Amino acid sequence: KLEAVNTMLSAIGEAPINNLNSGLVDAELAETILDSISREVQSQGWNFNRDLNKSYAVNAACEIVLGNSVVRADLSMTSDQYDMDLVQRGTKMYDRKNHTFNIGKAVKLDVVSVLDFADMPEVAKRYVTIRSTRIFQDRVVGDQALPAYQERDEMQATVDLLDFEGETQDQSISDNYGV
Repeated sequence: KLEAVNTMLSAIGEAPINNLNSGLVDAELAETILDSISREVQSQGWNFNRDLNKSYAVNAACEIVLGNSVVRADLSMTSDQYDMDLVQRGTKMYDRKNHTFNIGKAVKLDVVSVLDFADMPEVAKRYVTIRSTRIFQDRVVGDQALPAYQERDEMQATVDLLDFEGETQDQSISDNYGV
């Protein structure tokens, strides 16, 4: 993460920092933008941050409470769950059919979680860093010519991330209609 923030700072001609708690206003802004873009990108749901058929038990109030890192959750389509209509509301699952948070039984969900920057694969870190750098540069410097150089790098990083996604999904024509 420090390396990503330093990349962002170098794009506006600032000297690198030694730690993330440097107190430099531009460094704090860069880190904020990096975190925001990382969350935005990961919220789309990629193979590296998506869990399928993850079991969730109910708590004492018969509610399914998701972790704070879960940004998207949907009921897995298993044969014993077809009669349920659950959606995510905040950090809990809500039963739309019965209009309640009281789910009453354990369920299996497909979830998308936001990972720490260090836990993301390198190709995702690169994409987030390049995109964050372009946005940071645009907000701080405001020169419309500068982000144009970053856009080419961002397009290549997007292609690399999509290629990585395709390679890691392990899909074949035999088990996936989309293929």
